[in-house]
Amino acid sequence: MKQFFLVLISLGAIAPILNAQNVSSGGGSPVASERPKQVRAAPKHVRTNPQPAPIVRGPAMSAPARQPASVIAYSDALGRYQHARHSRFWWKHHFTTIVFVGGGYYYFDSGYWFPAWGYDPNYEAYDYDGPIFTYGNLLPDQVIVNVQRALQDLGYYGGGISGALSPATRRAISAFQADEGLEVNGVVDGPTVYALGLI
Repeated sequence: MKQFFLVLISLGAIAPILNAQNVSSGGGSPVASERPKQVRAAPKHVRTNPQPAPIVRGPAMSAPARQPASVIAYSDALGRYQHARHSRFWWKHHFTTIVFVGGGYYYFDSGYWFPAWGYDPNYEAYDYDGPIFTYGNLLPDQVIVNVQRALQDLGYYGGGISGALSPATRRAISAFQADEGLEVNGVVDGPTVYALGLI
């Protein structure tokens, strides 16, 4: 009986080897019914039913006035201001963007619009003689219109939406700047535009 079991065990060990060597008459590959079947399983770290991750929001906080790194401060803009009168040729030689807005020409430099004195002596009616911060390729009057609307919505400005930096607009800007803890200068500068949420 012991020998009978040894023969059976030997046959059990030899049978898989013989099956692996059995080839079909067609050309040397294992018979199709004897090929091992491949089972593909998804890796354990991949979810079979993905769901979007929940949005987690922190407590609402009042963020300080933002200002991008590429925008210069208003005081630096004043230092860059070419206040002297120059010919049209000089302006075109020194600045690539010069536009006609309202009653005068403005040149663009470092995120601000500045009056271009002397570009055309017939058109030099400027409401404000200084830099006006801009964003989104807006002209100076368009920026001022947006500032006036925002100040009007917040209750700081009661005048008309004119696009001009009038004394009433400058007073409203100053009041807003004081309440927001910004530098009170009464002009359209980067921190004021950001604090108004226009950018």
